[in-house]
Amino acid sequence: MHLAAHGFSIDLPRGWEGTISRRLDAVAARSAGAVGGAIPLVEEQVLPVVHLANFGLPGDRGDFGSGAVEIMGPDDVFIAMLEFGPECAGTALFADTRLPRLDPSKFDRNRLQRTLAGQSGHQSWYTINGRALGLYAVLGSHGLAGKLVPRVNEVLANVRVAA
Repeated sequence: MHLAAHGFSIDLPRGWEGTISRRLDAVAARSAGAVGGAIPLVEEQVLPVVHLANFGLPGDRGDFGSGAVEIMGPDDVFIAMLEFGPECAGTALFADTRLPRLDPSKFDRNRLQRTLAGQSGHQSWYTINGRALGLYAVLGSHGLAGKLVPRVNEVLANVRVAA
């Protein structure tokens, strides 16, 4: 399966599915014209989010996979890539400039958005072609990391990010 949208291009292995969509990121801002700058305004940025999995993705899920990770089996993998605002690109947190080749030691039960029995996760941040990206990957079973992490790497090797 080939996915392409919003500057992302991904060739998925057989048995995988995914989506590339956009989400609204509310950014609180102060109005220079407001009295004392005390009235918060909201600016909206429409930013891409990529969800990839080797299991059927539910239609209703959060940016970091809530709604999907709860239905994962032990052999399942979930990957989210989220773009952050341009103000993040190149900052210390987003200093790495390419997606990594992960190894099982990069996954931990304490690196999940929400702890779920048996699962483990990985989080890291990058600036690729001037775009600030967060990578979040979840393994259905921490005990199967040696088997599941190569699947994550296979997918990450096929991700392309345009400027």
